[in-house]
Amino acid sequence: MAQKRLHKVYLSTGTNLGNRKHNLANARRLIEDHAGNIIAASSIYKTAPWGYADQPDFLNQVVEIETTLSPAALMKTLLRIEEEMGRVRTFKNASRVIDIDILFYDNSIRKNNGVIIPHPLIAERRFILVPMCELKPDYVHPVLKKNMLELLDECPDQLDVEKYGSKKAV
Repeated sequence: MAQKRLHKVYLSTGTNLGNRKHNLANARRLIEDHAGNIIAASSIYKTAPWGYADQPDFLNQVVEIETTLSPAALMKTLLRIEEEMGRVRTFKNASRVIDIDILFYDNSIRKNNGVIIPHPLIAERRFILVPMCELKPDYVHPVLKKNMLELLDECPDQLDVEKYGSKKAV
């Protein structure tokens, strides 16, 4: 029997409701149980809300996984994890127990089955770029053809992103 190919995927996880640190740990556990092995994880970052400011700050983290799932199957699995953790979708950029987004899937460029890869807003979000720079600063965005450091340097988002537990904004 042929062995399934392992795909390298970067996921963004974020939470601003309840016990945020526990929510991120629970999300990592469920990702490992249902989506693939986590091979690296950024520090946890406290970030100002993006897109809708009238809500609590977020904790965000980027994880690198290896998975045999297709992009569509992975998205379905991540949505199921969000639901299992109690996510309720009310309006765009609302507070949430957990949000898990596919940032990159190998070096793929895809737009089908409701899945857009790479995530279309990476270059506009410091809360994604800062942890990506921690994990893979030289990773080249397959559409924009710039690495994470270059994208962070050019990012129009100026919201605070600081390592959780530290007082220093990045």
